[in-house]
Amino acid sequence: MDAQSRGRAENIDPADQWVLNPDTGDYELRLNQSGGDSGGSPSTSAPRGSRRRDAVREDGGRRRDSPRDGAGRGAGPSREVPRQGGRRSARGQEGPGSGSSSNENSAGRRKRKAPKARRKKALLWTGGVMAFLLVGVSVGGYALYQHFNGNLNSVDIGDAGNKDVVTANAPLNILVIGTDKRTGKGNEGYGDKGSTGHADTNILFHVSKDRTNATALSIPRDLITDIPDCTAKQPDNSEKAIPGTQNIRFNVSLGQEGRDPGCTMETVKQITGLKVDHFMMVDFNAVKELSTAVGGVKVCLARAVKDKDSHLDLPEGPSKIQGEQALAFVRTRHSFGNQSDLDRIKVQQQFIGSMIRQMKSDDTLTSPTKLFKLADAATKALTVDKAIGSVPKLTTLAKELTKIDTKNISFVTLPVIDNPAEPKPITVVLDPVKAPQLFSMMRADTSLTEVAAQKKAAKSKQDALLKGTKAAAADVRVDVYNGGKIAGGAQQTVTWLQNTKGVLKSTNKANAPAKAAKTTLEYAPNQADQARALAEMMGLPGSALKKGTTDAEGLQAMVLTLGADFEGAGTPITGPAKIDIPKASADKAECAK
Repeated sequence: MDAQSRGRAENIDPADQWVLNPDTGDYELRLNQSGGDSGGSPSTSAPRGSRRRDAVREDGGRRRDSPRDGAGRGAGPSREVPRQGGRRSARGQEGPGSGSSSNENSAGRRKRKAPKARRKKALLWTGGVMAFLLVGVSVGGYALYQHFNGNLNSVDIGDAGNKDVVTANAPLNILVIGTDKRTGKGNEGYGDKGSTGHADTNILFHVSKDRTNATALSIPRDLITDIPDCTAKQPDNSEKAIPGTQNIRFNVSLGQEGRDPGCTMETVKQITGLKVDHFMMVDFNAVKELSTAVGGVKVCLARAVKDKDSHLDLPEGPSKIQGEQALAFVRTRHSFGNQSDLDRIKVQQQFIGSMIRQMKSDDTLTSPTKLFKLADAATKALTVDKAIGSVPKLTTLAKELTKIDTKNISFVTLPVIDNPAEPKPITVVLDPVKAPQLFSMMRADTSLTEVAAQKKAAKSKQDALLKGTKAAAADVRVDVYNGGKIAGGAQQTVTWLQNTKGVLKSTNKANAPAKAAKTTLEYAPNQADQARALAEMMGLPGSALKKGTTDAEGLQAMVLTLGADFEGAGTPITGPAKIDIPKASADKAECAK
């Protein structure tokens, strides 16, 4: 059996069978695997004291004396138990409402048809990037469902994100923000006690359109950038228009001047050209609680470390850490590399990869106690946007994320260089060559890992795009609009097309009616040969071509709209196939140096 079917019987999901053990205070998994004989005993015993609570109603799945609101928001787990379809009580008789009449089967039980929702895989699944990143919870049972739902905190970010949980047949971008806000037990002593928090640790998690791979892009907190205008909800539920700030650290995009995560999302969009769909935000407690919930995270040090600032104290070689030591590990800066924040990011990525492996291991997935504690800690730790602010919505998101093999999750750090404006550089700025290349690859959904299926599909699509006759450059007629971020981009493109490629019938139409995320080329069916020619010249991906339904008439031109993915005339929109930057894989363990 695999980890998701292990211990399952009679089409009953493990997640449907959580019961409260009064002796421990924990929810535990009870699997009733009795056969057709009504006297058969379950192969896995229920926790002591729980059998009395197993009498259930057929019409509602609750005991008659169960309070309907026992799992309200903020309350502890309810003692309600989802119905198990004719399960026997401790007295050996059918529970109330079981309907044990003469027309029942010989075992005295009505054979239950599992509803569709319960036939689906409902095993609690919690995975993470950044040790607490990709949290998806899929649960069966009213009490657990309400309990986890009540744990979540959500923020209204207006139009900054995507109103849909998942947009079908499209890439998915999730921004994970680790704030340095000193909330939670034991965190007051870390300094900056009264701070509203900054965007201290930031990972843009880009999931490919075909869900075969993902890129986890770490954005340094000390990156000097421009923060755009944004509107943020305030604690009193009012909206505040916050003007943008130029030439400032990235980490002030959150918390400062009333900025919310939506402002950080808009800043990431401005930097990368990628629209961020959702955010997940956590504080110090998330690292401590989640590392403890999984029973510790395996890490490795190239040499022993005893850091007086973070209080990290670990020997050379492998260790298993949780709680305060886990937090110390991801906070430590002065004991690794050249003691910069960039080296701390590498250590955090190693910790994240290990956390992902631990969360998806059989040791975790087959332990009811760990699964409950992990899901409980994860949902308590998260603050998310309203679009994913409930268990069903997180479940939908989780189903997309579980499709990714850990070996195809690449961790990279945004390519940067020392800030040339500082005599003794402390901050960083974008690498003028490698950063645009990486952004272009991510916008084109190019994998940083060798995913054979994706490479084959991309090549097939490009071959199909270019297959067929191509018009001569002199016969290509196109109007160019600028919907991108580069001022004068339309004229720059027209000049390049005319002087370099011989496309003399190209016209600058100035600004597009609205900003565009991606470059598009609209053409009529009888302009396909022109479209193929222009696509080859500009390196347009197949997704950029938009074929119309009616033929062009007379001197009608194609319409090229430059988007945020346009990096300059002559630079292929698809970006490079590969890029030479350091990267790590989520499935490989490394030792921190």
